[in-house]
Amino acid sequence: MSASQSNAQAATCPVPHLDSPVIPDSERVPLYAPEFATDPHGAYRALRDRYGSMVPVDIAPGVPATLVIGYRTAVRILHDPERFPADPRTWERDIPSDCPVLPVMGWRPNAQHSAGLEHHRYRQVNTASLDAVDRHAMHATVEQIAVPLIDSFCETGTADLISRYAFPLVFDCVNALLGCPPEIGRRIAAGISAVIESVDSTEGNVMLAEALMELVTLKREQPGDDVTSRVLQHPAALDDTEALHQLAALYGAGLEPLQNLIVKTMLLILVDERFAGDVLDGRLSTRDALDEVLFNDPPLANMCFSYPRQPILIDDVWLPAHQPVIISMAACNSDPAVNTGDRVGNRSHLAWSLGPHACPAQSVGYQIAEDAIDQLLDALPELELAIPADELVWRPGPFHRALTALPVTFPPASASTTL
Repeated sequence: MSASQSNAQAATCPVPHLDSPVIPDSERVPLYAPEFATDPHGAYRALRDRYGSMVPVDIAPGVPATLVIGYRTAVRILHDPERFPADPRTWERDIPSDCPVLPVMGWRPNAQHSAGLEHHRYRQVNTASLDAVDRHAMHATVEQIAVPLIDSFCETGTADLISRYAFPLVFDCVNALLGCPPEIGRRIAAGISAVIESVDSTEGNVMLAEALMELVTLKREQPGDDVTSRVLQHPAALDDTEALHQLAALYGAGLEPLQNLIVKTMLLILVDERFAGDVLDGRLSTRDALDEVLFNDPPLANMCFSYPRQPILIDDVWLPAHQPVIISMAACNSDPAVNTGDRVGNRSHLAWSLGPHACPAQSVGYQIAEDAIDQLLDALPELELAIPADELVWRPGPFHRALTALPVTFPPASASTTL
């Protein structure tokens, strides 16, 4: 094979190096299919047996990528931003403007989608703004939000923990952190939901941008003790567009993933005997349950995009230049090469990512989720699933792993018991 033929082959899709043919598009795994959402862990096991650590996938119809499902390979890539930069601008030149994943993966002037000096500049703004959050005040904020929510359904004996608790709690907590009025926050949440679901994502992206610009304008005029004001006041001197996109990343990391983390941890506590009794009687902590979810079923299953600058050989697979490489945190965490069984107290999971793009809000996220769950269990310790676990419905999508609802029952309690 000539050098030009070899380069053309490498640019088509990830190819096993050991004399294997190019993988046909028809064999790519559609991450967006409902069947994948129903049993992703079974799919990861089958894919590992077939492909090893790197899987050829479609993240939308006709949009190829490589999914990394090997833990050590993922760690290597996440710590190598020079060869695996997060800037997607070369890739997206050939992507249709109506591609459903483009609002999630397309370039924005923020830390998540930048490399080099640009990334460093945006990253320092985010970390400084989040590090200044008063953690004691945040604990009080969660309690002030959680108690009225629990009071609103505790006397009924039944509730959907997503619509009645997890979503409104996370929505109000993130808005409080960022100093966002509820009416703007509602449009931000709707826009982010449309983008992550890859349904009406273009319209959702427009809605998100308009609402965030309103927030930026408000906080320029009326700054406060909040993350948005600190982003705007940082010495890096971001302009309004740059500030908008930092906030988009913070909201994206805060609303949907944090809600999913709370919901999945509650599901684990309700169905897994290792936690059902132990969390309530103190032998295992809520933090242990959170870490179990972050290992086994992280709220963002497939994320951490990078785009190799040139064709590169990893684990006997040629990765083409500028084609997305996506880390499957869910699959990597369950990699048999590193999964040793009992992981109580172990936080080596990839749910928050690693390296220069690791989530800067993980400590705040941990605290909000832990406090939210503790408030609920303290008030309603006899929660039970209202339907069998295998009848719960999971939302399809290439990036997240989320339930449509989490219905529960419990002995009705008066609102005064939640105070």
